[in-house]
Parts: sequence; structure tokens; C-alpha cells
Amino acid sequence: MSRAWRASDPPLWLSYGYLAVAMFGVGTYVALSKPLNAALPVFLLGWLRFGIAGVATLRWLRKPKSEAVLSWRIRGLLFLSAFIGSFLFTIFMVLGVSRSGAVAAGVILSAIPAMVAVLSWALLHESIRPRVIVAIVLGVLGIALLALAGPASPGASGNWLGYLLLGATVLCEGCYVVIGKQLTAVLSSKRICALVNLWGFVLMLPAGVWIARDFDFAAVSVSSWLLLVFYAMSASVWTMWLWMTGLRRVPASRAGVFTVMLPVGSACTGVAFLGESFSLQHALAFALALAGLLLAAWPARARS
Repeated sequence: MSRAWRASDPPLWLSYGYLAVAMFGVGTYVALSKPLNAALPVFLLGWLRFGIAGVATLRWLRKPKSEAVLSWRIRGLLFLSAFIGSFLFTIFMVLGVSRSGAVAAGVILSAIPAMVAVLSWALLHESIRPRVIVAIVLGVLGIALLALAGPASPGASGNWLGYLLLGATVLCEGCYVVIGKQLTAVLSSKRICALVNLWGFVLMLPAGVWIARDFDFAAVSVSSWLLLVFYAMSASVWTMWLWMTGLRRVPASRAGVFTVMLPVGSACTGVAFLGESFSLQHALAFALALAGLLLAAWPARARS
């Protein structure tokens, strides 16, 4: 589904900034989900996340007067965005990392830009510029180098189930980008955030309530509760709004390049807050990823 650019949309350079910051933020909360998962089971964590975010975005649920009645197709896309891009992504990512380790996760998640490019070409019929292909290759190389430079997660051993779960995570993120591009054609970023959070809360509700019945909430530390609030706001409000707003002017295939910032954000969070080291290999990986972003975002020459 294509959509004409409107004067109210952000300028292209700002759209690129939104996309980069959004994916960096996703990487940050992915890294911080590790200590949270140690305090809260994954389904309870997801249910509380969507509940907190749902309260924060409650006022965005109201339908604007200018918005047309939602078609069944758009309603289905909203459900798929929540089910694939939030519900399944969270489960596959958390369980995949726990079964294969951070190094394998970084390598496999570096395939997200390529997955987005393929899906946008196959489903949205977007052409992929040669420059974007080169940018994807640079991003994949940079993040693979970054992942190989990092230490494996203590106590985690690679296995094929973990690799398959992380591969499913890549597919979920690719679908999320492509679906989001279609939703931004007819809905505001705030409405998308509110509706996706509502669906996410409903999807997590049965398992969340079941686990909550016997869970000892008093055993969760104050710092973990504060981290949960930050995680919920970052995962389901701030980064989602930034991503959907940036998508309004950027083709999905080009926006997919910015997903290289996901593992970059995760690595930076690990270095800054989780005590991981930073080496020359990390610096080279960041340089490759940044080069890919600049190549994809640099304005094309006007044809004479």
C-alpha cells in the first residue's frame, strides 16, 4: 500500500533520525530485558509491559474525527503487528537468547535488514536501490563483527532450538517493519501505538493471569519495578512511536537498514551498564554499521 507524502510529515532527515533512535532504543531494552527476565517470567513480563504501556497510551485510543472507519484489512494488520511484532518477537527473542547465548543472537539478528529488504520487495513491491543493498551488506558485516567481538553469555550453550528461535525473531521483526509501513498509510503513529498495545495486552492476558496467581510479587526488588516501567515505556511507547513516525516518509526496504542499530544499541547498553568490554573490533563494527546507515540515508542525485 503506497501513501503520498504530506506536508505534516517530518522531513526526510528527521525521519531517518527517528528510525535510527528507535532501533537503538529497541537494542537497549533487549539488553535490559535480561535482568528483568531473571526477576519475572517472560509471559508475566510481557503482560505487565503491555499493561503499563496501555495506561500510558490510553488517551491515544480515541478515534480522531478525520480518521476513516477501519477496514477489516487494517484491523487484521493491527492484530498481526501486535501478534508477530510484539507478542511472538518478545517470546522468541527472550527464549532464543537464553538457549544460544548473546554471541549467536548478535550474529543471527544482524540478518534483520536483509529480511526487511526481501519482504518489502516481495510483499510491498518496493524496488531496492543498489546503494541500499551495499548498505545492508555493510550493516550485516558490522554487526556480525560486533557479535563475534563480544563474550558469550555465561552458562549459555548454543543449540539448534535457540538458533531457530532467533531466526524466527528475525522474521518477526521483518514482518513488523513491512506491516508498519502499511499501517502508517492510514493511521497516525499514536493510534498505531495505542491499538497495538491493546492487542498485546489481550494476547498476553491468559498466560499473564495464570502465572500471576502464584507469583510472589513481594520478592521483586524496587529497582526491578523501576526497570520494568522504563522497559514498558521504551518498548511499547517511545520506540514504537518513533519507528512508525519515521516510516511515514521512508520506504520499508530503506528503513530496514536502520535495524542494524538494534544490536548496536544492545552492545552499547552492555558496555555502559552490564560491565562488558569495548575493543578495537567493536569500534570497527560500529564504523561499518554507521557507513551503511549513511550510504542508505544520503540523498540521491537528482536526475537531469
